[in-house]
Amino acid sequence: MKKLQKINNKSFLYLILFLFLTSLISLKTLKKVNIQDIRISGSELFSQNDLVNNSSLKLPRRLIFIKTNFLEKELKQNLSLKNVSVNRELFPFGLKVQVNTRTPIAYGEKILDEEKILGFIDKDGIFINRKNVDEKNLNKLTIQVFGWKEKFKKTLSEILIAQEDYEFEVVKITFSTNGFLTIEEKDLKTILLGFNPSLIKNQLQIINNLKNEFKKNNFSEKIANIDLTDPNKPKIKVFKP
Repeated sequence: MKKLQKINNKSFLYLILFLFLTSLISLKTLKKVNIQDIRISGSELFSQNDLVNNSSLKLPRRLIFIKTNFLEKELKQNLSLKNVSVNRELFPFGLKVQVNTRTPIAYGEKILDEEKILGFIDKDGIFINRKNVDEKNLNKLTIQVFGWKEKFKKTLSEILIAQEDYEFEVVKITFSTNGFLTIEEKDLKTILLGFNPSLIKNQLQIINNLKNEFKKNNFSEKIANIDLTDPNKPKIKVFKP
C-alpha cells in the first residue's frame, strides 16, 4: 500500500512538473521579441539593426508568430549572404541568427535606375553591396566587372571559376547595356565573346589554348583583339607595323 502511494505521489509530481514546463514554454512562446533579443553569430559585420532594417520583421513581435523561413530568404537576398539560419529559442529567449557571408573575388559595378552602384562579386557571380563586405582584406583583388545584371551571374561565375583551372588571367569583364560580353586578359588583351552564354565553356577553352600557344611563341604582345563570337571561326587582329 505504501509502495503504491509512493508511485502515485511520484506520478503526481511528474504531472505537476510537466504542467509547469508546458505553461512556461507557452508563456515564453507568447512573449514578445525585442531587438536586444536577437543574437548574431558567424560575422561581426552585421548588427541587430541591420537585420531588422533589411527584412519585414517588425518588433516587438511574439516569438511564436515570427516566420523564420521567410525571414531567412529576406536576409539572404537583401544582405547578399551565402546562407543564413534563423531559429526561435526559449533559453535564452529570442532569435538566434547564424550568417554565412560571401567571399569577394572581384570588384563589381552595376546600374540600377540609371545610378551606378559599386560593390563586389563572388565566385557564384553574385553582386555584393559594399556595405555588406568587410573591406579590410580586399587589396589583392585584380578583376573588375562592369554592367552586372542578375541574368549574367551564371556566365560570370563560369569565367571566374575557370581561372582556377586554366592558365589565362582575366582582369576585366564587361557586359554592355545590350548584353554583349567582352573580357580583357592580361596578355591576350581584348577578347570579344558576344551575346550567346551557351558558348562560354567552349570560348574559355579556346582562350586557354591560345594563351598557352602564345606564351610559347611570345606572340601576345602583337595582338589587338580576339573575336570568339563564333568559336568555330576565331579571328585574331594584330597591330600593323
